[in-house]
Amino acid sequence: MTNNLVLYRKYRPQDFSEIIGQEHIVTTLKNSIKNGAIAHAYLFTGPRGSGKTTIARIFAKAINCQKPSVDGPCNKCDSCLEIMASNSMDLIEIDAASHTGVDEIRELIEGIKFSPVKSKYKIFIIDECHQLSKSAANALLKTLEEPPAHAIFMLATTEAHKMIATIISRCQRFDFKRLHTSQIIEKLEYILKKEAVKWEEAALNIIALNARGSFRDAESLLDKCISFSGGMLRAQDIKELLGIVEVGQISKFVDSITLKNTKDAILYINQMADEGVDLQEFTKTLVFYLRQALMLKINPEFLAKDSGGLAAQEVEKMKEQIAGLGEKDLQTMLEKFIEAEQKMKYASILQLPLELAVVDITHKE
Repeated sequence: MTNNLVLYRKYRPQDFSEIIGQEHIVTTLKNSIKNGAIAHAYLFTGPRGSGKTTIARIFAKAINCQKPSVDGPCNKCDSCLEIMASNSMDLIEIDAASHTGVDEIRELIEGIKFSPVKSKYKIFIIDECHQLSKSAANALLKTLEEPPAHAIFMLATTEAHKMIATIISRCQRFDFKRLHTSQIIEKLEYILKKEAVKWEEAALNIIALNARGSFRDAESLLDKCISFSGGMLRAQDIKELLGIVEVGQISKFVDSITLKNTKDAILYINQMADEGVDLQEFTKTLVFYLRQALMLKINPEFLAKDSGGLAAQEVEKMKEQIAGLGEKDLQTMLEKFIEAEQKMKYASILQLPLELAVVDITHKE
């Protein structure tokens, strides 16, 4: 790699053209800049790693940019360069997870009164804003009700339902979508080309699937894999490095469950434990697999290639497994294994909750 920056920072998008997967939001924000219709408060809500703070930073740059283009900021003027170097006095970023108190928010509010140093607007990005204390949220609300003309707030959260409704009502709200594996792979391929690293297609599928819809997690996993790979990303190496449970292992286990074969299922669990398989990771992947099976049972269209993450032969195998099962059967399996996953965190015998779930599911009346 050309420098020591971690990948998710090194390849963080710097203008709207580099954003993947949130086109509905990008279009609206670009139009608001073009039409000069800038609101005083925005709420960006959605899954972790979906680009909320990245888009907030790009939007902040574009609003104060001296020569904005169709893709947002020019990234060349003094204002853009200061924000990119994280030394702009007119962009204040706060992580509410570590600044929850009312005193810190009041200090922030005091600073709002002062005009921007160089730019048109003073912009405040508050990440994970649902973690503000009640008194801090109420202090923020008072400012949102009567904000100075030069102040813009951008609030980002993964849990908008935990925020007080009056704050939400004073913001323009944007809901970010969970990213598809194909969109994550597109970004990973771009990074690997820049880093001059070769790859197997299956390797990127594994990373994208295990990122669970988060660009940031995918890039962190990729960083780890590049350090391990020696210039070539191979699927088998990644499975070993990340302790990933293969779909084939899950499918074999589900065969025993659907056939009500308690003995084989429990023997398989203990065999995996003896081989050093991470049983918590196995259970997590099992839940993911059974959810896909339920979606397939309800409507095959739900398992679209770009979001399902399963190969064609794996989908066919899944169809065979669930042919004799109803939606309620799959629901019961999911509930039992989700419960087992939670109990495994505190179990003195790690595989015991998983074994009990198997007995429950395969029990013959």
